[in-house]
Amino acid sequence: MRFDPKDWIRRVEEDFESAWLSSREILGKKNLNERFPLYQFDYGLEHPVFKTIQELRKAYLSLGFREVINPIIVEDVHVKKQFGKEALTVLDRCFYLATLPKPNIGISSEKIGEIERIIGRDLSEKEVEALRITFHSYKKGKIDGDDLSFEIARVLNIDDAKAVKVIDLFPEFKELKPEPTNLTLRSHMTTGWFITLSKIIDKMPLPIKLFSIDRCFRREQKESPVRLYSYFSASCVFVDEDVSVEDGKAIATALLNHFGFEKFKFKLDEKRSKYYIPKTQTEVFAYHPKVGWVEIATFGIYSPTALCHYDIGYPVLNLGLGVERLAMILYGYTDVRKMVHVQEVNLSDLDIAKAIKVRETPKTAVGMSVANAVIETADRYANTESPCEFLAFEGELYGKKFKVYIYEIEENTKLCGPAYANEIVVYNNSIYGIPRDQKFKEFFENGVPTGIRYIDSFSYYVGKKVEEMVARGEGGIVRVRVVEGPGDVNVSIQDNIVRYIASKGGKIDIRGPMFVNVRVELKRS
Repeated sequence: MRFDPKDWIRRVEEDFESAWLSSREILGKKNLNERFPLYQFDYGLEHPVFKTIQELRKAYLSLGFREVINPIIVEDVHVKKQFGKEALTVLDRCFYLATLPKPNIGISSEKIGEIERIIGRDLSEKEVEALRITFHSYKKGKIDGDDLSFEIARVLNIDDAKAVKVIDLFPEFKELKPEPTNLTLRSHMTTGWFITLSKIIDKMPLPIKLFSIDRCFRREQKESPVRLYSYFSASCVFVDEDVSVEDGKAIATALLNHFGFEKFKFKLDEKRSKYYIPKTQTEVFAYHPKVGWVEIATFGIYSPTALCHYDIGYPVLNLGLGVERLAMILYGYTDVRKMVHVQEVNLSDLDIAKAIKVRETPKTAVGMSVANAVIETADRYANTESPCEFLAFEGELYGKKFKVYIYEIEENTKLCGPAYANEIVVYNNSIYGIPRDQKFKEFFENGVPTGIRYIDSFSYYVGKKVEEMVARGEGGIVRVRVVEGPGDVNVSIQDNIVRYIASKGGKIDIRGPMFVNVRVELKRS
């Protein structure tokens, strides 16, 4: 809270030790929902794929590579140039693009009558001609499809909703079918490298070191734990007058060192892609302390049989790795679909704790004082033999004076039941209401205590009910007996978190004998 520096200078000069000891008075007392771990600063969470991409970018840049963007939509002729006679089988893995043809749209007298019924008036000859010109311009590509309804609305002086109804009158739009083109979505980064290098190979000084991390698309039979229709390729090229397999080994080692891989093995790849020089296509196996040996990258030197079609007269080493493959290794996933498409959610105990709240809280400073007084009184006299009664609070609210008592009329028991001080703790995807004793030491040390005891959250409820009672001008009793769930002690847990806990086989165990009675008395005037 704000304080007066001049006043504190005076207090410091009078008695420093006393001033220092009283300095806590400037700190306000937060309610339970404003305390850690219920209150936390939220922060974003990186997707493992894009986190891996960012680290790959750092690694490539640290090795002196320049980042580029390769073409993603390419004509199938490029695949034929690179793969030669194998191209037809390779193209089977490519997604071909199709387009919708723009239809010829005629405006008959019958259609004019239907349009007039939609707009609620007759069309002039000028409007009919303007509509024909609009459809013709659309056919010729002078008007984009997403602008057509706007143009119809403009020439007919109608709103967009009616323009859409006009379009719906013409079956030519409904009968359109996609027509294939010779354009494909890039199935591997190599296709883009040949195109990019052909534009710059004779303009950049050697050696040329480029990298690109971007999407590729492959028409797999189906998606699986290790294959997706769309994936990220982290690829680079190294161009110089003298390039060898040793360059690939050096680049792979330097690149993967960035991610903690320590040892490497290189194995001749048996697949032998036709755009690589024979016996240069090499698989990279790396050793990671957590997962052991894994295949993680492939490199090779482009063959002159492919390079010649692009007028590239230098040997080109290409190295690539699948980003998702690397991310799965780094973050311990076994199914790429669950990692990429977030089909699986994993929350920490701290995440769960953040979703637990005290349901009802006092709205006034007096109500909060009542809650704190009930807590302090219960803690002080909890084990007092009953019958007994203690004044917890006496004050005024809304111009009315009142008193709050904690009591127990039953004999041979205590003011508060044994579970009154149980605390809510998150531990291993479960939520418990348990006492702080030796039996549950593990839960408090390795779980996340919320700081909410049964008596704390119940007392907030008492403070709220006192506000309501005083406002109505009446007293009453607030009590809790055996706790059977969070709601009995004024605690709420987000529904999504309840379902998450159930999905993980966890449980919510908030129960126990609490037995606390509170009475509110208003002073009669």
